[in-house]
Amino acid sequence: MLKLTLKAGEYLLIGDGIKVVYTGGSNNNGHLLVDAPKSMNIARSGALKKYGMAAEPGNEVRHHKDRQLSPEAQAKIKAILMEERKKARRAELSADPKAKFGY
Repeated sequence: MLKLTLKAGEYLLIGDGIKVVYTGGSNNNGHLLVDAPKSMNIARSGALKKYGMAAEPGNEVRHHKDRQLSPEAQAKIKAILMEERKKARRAELSADPKAKFGY
């Protein structure tokens, strides 16, 4: 098992088709976005316990997908990505001051 520490906006790539983005947390909760193919069954352990199922192949919990992310979630994701871009640009400029002028 792999244990990782992530900052808001950082993500994990699992294979070629799965991306898990950590968007922050509050109290004892972490907030994740999971981008995976529709063919993948993704279920929380709490949902499996609720329905009395073991986490095994064939025991699938079907959830209805939301039509889209809420405007609040979209704004939060956009803000995280913008901040990460700004940090990367500041790091680039501090490493090479000439980069600011396109030299």
